[in-house]
Amino acid sequence: MTDLMTRPTEQSDDAYSGDRHDWTMPPPPPAPPYAIPQSPGGNHWPRRIAGGAVVLALVAGGGTAGGVLAERYLAGHATTTTSSVATDANATVTDGDSLASVVKAVQPSVVTVTVDGARSESLGSGVVISSDGLILTNNHVIDSEGTVSVRLSSGQTVPAKVVATDTTNDLALVQATGLSGLTPVTFGTNSSVAIGDTVLAFGAPLGLENTVTSGIVSAVDRSVDTGTEKLSGLIQTDAAINEGNSGGALVDTSGHVIGINVAIATAGQSDSGSIGVGFAIPSDTVTKVISQLKSQIQ
Repeated sequence: MTDLMTRPTEQSDDAYSGDRHDWTMPPPPPAPPYAIPQSPGGNHWPRRIAGGAVVLALVAGGGTAGGVLAERYLAGHATTTTSSVATDANATVTDGDSLASVVKAVQPSVVTVTVDGARSESLGSGVVISSDGLILTNNHVIDSEGTVSVRLSSGQTVPAKVVATDTTNDLALVQATGLSGLTPVTFGTNSSVAIGDTVLAFGAPLGLENTVTSGIVSAVDRSVDTGTEKLSGLIQTDAAINEGNSGGALVDTSGHVIGINVAIATAGQSDSGSIGVGFAIPSDTVTKVISQLKSQIQ
């Protein structure tokens, strides 16, 4: 079984030197002390922090809660959909400080995606983007052989199939069958995201469906390399993200999806849980890819 949950790069005992951290990733400009450098397309990760190795990991789950995911591509047949992606940066879900109203509005639009194979089961999250059951998730969630299904927040489970994938941006479309009247998510824009904004992360961490965690936008324009994937322009958040959160929504206090949860950094290979350093694919990238993926199935 291929372990895609822990992918440390090659390390050396002399990697840490004073305030300067270094990992073997795309060449960056000089890094500021104690910080992961920010630069367009060139961020790299500290090889050692306080004596511990930092490991980047995708956040799908496999088997039982907290298990390791064996991932392979699941081929799907194209279907036709007339759905559209809502992108209204001015709409608001709540006029007050309560996050409960945001959760109430967004939760029905977040689903759990599972792939049941002969030897493994992979589990992740997804978001509804059309009323007839077109679901957006991460490619690494469905990249395994098996039978795909989607479970709604209500507990209803329906068959589904993969209809389009983008391995470069780690996004995929899954069509759930026999559904109607679902509520699609509303996407925000990159320009609406500011460091320090309150955000909520939706998904099924460790298989615990309908879970919501909160935090802030910790940074923007991050680039990460998990060993098999290189993603850039990511939103960093300290909202707790764990295995099973992949493909779930990162939402602002207006109920807009500003990112799709994709990866976390952990303290070491044996510790795969959240340490408050998670990443999401930003909404501008997501909506662009959705349009491209839809053209593959229409």
